[in-house]
Amino acid sequence: MGMTMTQKILAAHAGLSEVKAGQLIEADLDMVLGNDITSPVAIHEIKKMKKNGVFNRDKISLVMDHFVPNKDIKSAEHCKIVREFASDNDITNFYDVGEMGIEHALLPEKGLVTAGDAVIGADSHTCTYGALGAFSTGVGSTDMAAGMATGKAWFKVPSAIRFNLTGDLAPYISGKDIILHIIGMIGVDGALYQSMEFVGDGIKNLSMDDRFTISNMAIEAGGKNGIFPVDDKTLEYIESHPCASSSLSSSPSSSKHPKIYTADDDAIYTAEYTIDLSTLRPTIAYPHLPENTHPVEDASDIKIDQVVIGSCTNGRISDLKIAADILNGKKVKKGIRVIVIPATQAIYLEAMDKGYLKTFVESGAVVSTPTCGPCLGGYMGILAAGERCISTTNRNFVGRMGHVDSEVYLASPAVAAASSLTGYITDPATV
Repeated sequence: MGMTMTQKILAAHAGLSEVKAGQLIEADLDMVLGNDITSPVAIHEIKKMKKNGVFNRDKISLVMDHFVPNKDIKSAEHCKIVREFASDNDITNFYDVGEMGIEHALLPEKGLVTAGDAVIGADSHTCTYGALGAFSTGVGSTDMAAGMATGKAWFKVPSAIRFNLTGDLAPYISGKDIILHIIGMIGVDGALYQSMEFVGDGIKNLSMDDRFTISNMAIEAGGKNGIFPVDDKTLEYIESHPCASSSLSSSPSSSKHPKIYTADDDAIYTAEYTIDLSTLRPTIAYPHLPENTHPVEDASDIKIDQVVIGSCTNGRISDLKIAADILNGKKVKKGIRVIVIPATQAIYLEAMDKGYLKTFVESGAVVSTPTCGPCLGGYMGILAAGERCISTTNRNFVGRMGHVDSEVYLASPAVAAASSLTGYITDPATV
């Protein structure tokens, strides 16, 4: 019986010749990830194990990205716990103020994840790395603790849904529109504990940033992971982002050398969908679920108060470029707050060199240090009761970005930037 890409990666990491959907396995891990919110819980649990150290200091990444620079005493105390643990265990890949970025943009940028890897992270959007042909999934902090201690994790092998992407993208259509369309089509539990495998001739027309965005939001459809086949674009990205730290970068047996897995022709899928990319419109997810999707033309009477462009979903350089192109030489509508957040320090510098940051500031936006802040209602953009925000983030649950009576509309950077000019949700083709 054939296996999917995800099943082949899990079989290899479990030391098995094959696995089947529903099978319980213990797999070796190539990377264990935590942030400043989830890591303190994991550190507390690993201390209770009375384990002497971690399984591999090079295969753990701790990224201070949610409330950093620290917003209050509680966040400062959480970060102190992680800083001390990283120091005590000589963790190679510890990223704090000045070095950190939003974790799911930072790890690929640093070359810490590659094709064929098995990765867990105590953050639900760890599924981002499927864009590189890796199996990556979010776990709880206790599973993160076990992973840091043993280098292993238990999994129930997921079944899979196949998404056949065909055609090319129309202007202003991006990976965000594709994944919002898919979530609107199948629902927030449409891929529950399943692998979302993206295939088809349309993939060649997707940038790596598009693929990161699509994989990132697999969890919003309930998916265990999202994954793309490895092609020339994938390999070009991996080669241009080598692992520059740790012994992993030079070890011939290292996971940082890509390993390509392809689905068998007779792999079993629980469902298959074909999506013609050329037919998609800019897509908006209304409150309070990512599945509540509508084309942009249906939203033109929705007035907004705030715009957020950033996050692990849409804070990469291509996202900033499209927003800057739309805002260049124009002014944000009076009364609209616009917050732009480059996802990493490297992206921040590139945006600075290319003049994007100057464009944002001159248009009336503010530019933040890399942070998850507003996405989860942490800081840098909290909404009051009755306020509406159009955001390039990945969730719009009740109270997600502030008051329970506020509203979040999810959209692409192009739609967000266009909306900042009018004060209403706006088709970027019209500005």
